[in-house]
Amino acid sequence: MTTVFGIKNCDTLKKALKWLDNQGIDYQYHDYRKDGLDAQMLQTFVAELGWEALINKRGTTYRQLSDEQKAHLDQASAIAIMLDNPAIIKRPLLVHKGSYYLGFKENQYADIFA
Repeated sequence: MTTVFGIKNCDTLKKALKWLDNQGIDYQYHDYRKDGLDAQMLQTFVAELGWEALINKRGTTYRQLSDEQKAHLDQASAIAIMLDNPAIIKRPLLVHKGSYYLGFKENQYADIFA
């Protein structure tokens, strides 16, 4: 099963879902806000991708963190912040055949589903 994680108002997520739909690829969509994000799920993401990669430093949620929070960011604090603010997680997060991918690039998805 292919699962796409994100939040519905994310433009990059919308592009990824549109691409999957256009290719006729079956997937399950998991909205962090609607469907939730728990510590166990997040620990799996961190183990597979690393906490640094999961933090979207370009987004408004990250920019709203205090300078102190940014300066003292480590795995434990990053996990706490991601659990409280799932919008800070880079999107989309794709899980396909046991592999984890962050972001959307059409050519990358073409390779993944080739």
